[in-house]
Amino acid sequence: MEITQNYTPYQGYFKRLSVVDWLYAAVLFTAALFALNRYGAHMDVYEKGILFLAAPTFTWLGWNWKPVRKLLLILAVLSLFAINLYGGSLDMANKKFFLKYLLSSQSAILWMSFLFVLSTVFYWGGLVARSNFGASVGSVLCWAAVVMGFTGMLVRWYESYLIGSDVGHIPVSNLYEVFILFSMITALFYLYYEQQYKTRQLGAFVLLVITAAVGFLLWYTIQRDAAEIQPLVPALQSWWMKIHVPANFIGYGTFSLAAMVSVAYLLKSNGYLQDRLPALEVLDDVMYKAIAVGFAFFTIATILGALWAAEAWGGYWSWDPKETWALIVWLNYAAWLHMRLMKGLRGKVAAWWALVGLLVTTFAFLGVNMFLSGLHSYGTL
Repeated sequence: MEITQNYTPYQGYFKRLSVVDWLYAAVLFTAALFALNRYGAHMDVYEKGILFLAAPTFTWLGWNWKPVRKLLLILAVLSLFAINLYGGSLDMANKKFFLKYLLSSQSAILWMSFLFVLSTVFYWGGLVARSNFGASVGSVLCWAAVVMGFTGMLVRWYESYLIGSDVGHIPVSNLYEVFILFSMITALFYLYYEQQYKTRQLGAFVLLVITAAVGFLLWYTIQRDAAEIQPLVPALQSWWMKIHVPANFIGYGTFSLAAMVSVAYLLKSNGYLQDRLPALEVLDDVMYKAIAVGFAFFTIATILGALWAAEAWGGYWSWDPKETWALIVWLNYAAWLHMRLMKGLRGKVAAWWALVGLLVTTFAFLGVNMFLSGLHSYGTL
């Protein structure tokens, strides 16, 4: 008797891509070429390299996570619309309706803050009431906050050049700007895991740390008038900043995400919210993957920071407080991953360790800038 088996032939990665996938890639590379043609005269060789690396990077992201495509399209439409409204004059920010109330950098970031807080409320409402609708609304609001936050940052980048070509810079240079970046990165990684694991119950926990960041951002803005765009200090006038800071905050964001997931793990393992949270295995897996991604990027950021320090200050490492605490963060998560991979670390111990790691990360991120003097002290209370 002849036995037949049904099987699906293996297809290579590129063979699985559709016409839409390739069209998406073509649009990104065309946009990179347009930017080079339009603004290449103002870029050095390193900035041109960053531009061309961005195209394949976002192509790969869009191929593997489809929502990235819609996000980039919406951001392009909103930011270009805002730039067109400015017409080359910063005075338009208070004269054009859409700029004043929606798309100027400060307006968009305020909308981001409001939407994140509202998203947190709906996520918690959905968790407490066992409501899929509440959690779904929370997810939509979180996406809307991400859109407004990134729009605000892109417009702020343009606004800095309207002030003066010597003032213009990527908006990742001070506490105000990096708190926005932190909120965006943490939210995006959460939304990715939300889709991958098909659960929205973790939004209630992860959005808490984002809302805390938003609360600090608003307080800091009022206290220091931090929303005003300022020229870069000499040490920050470097192309290294464009890659070091985002890589660093992918680490901070994912470490914070893992810590908030660990809170959910500890609650469930102690008998709370048993039927409202994902399985412990899912929580453990999200925690591990977030820390693994964060550690990889934090390692890259630390290496980039050393190279930047050598260029700016003449030495790769000076035991500045920021450098010292970055090393402490790195060693903490290196030990966590070592114990996980080599000794099978799981359960409450791993969750408590990830939660304590948030305290270490918070001090390295915020405390050093606020309370310790050093070469990296660009923000003070």
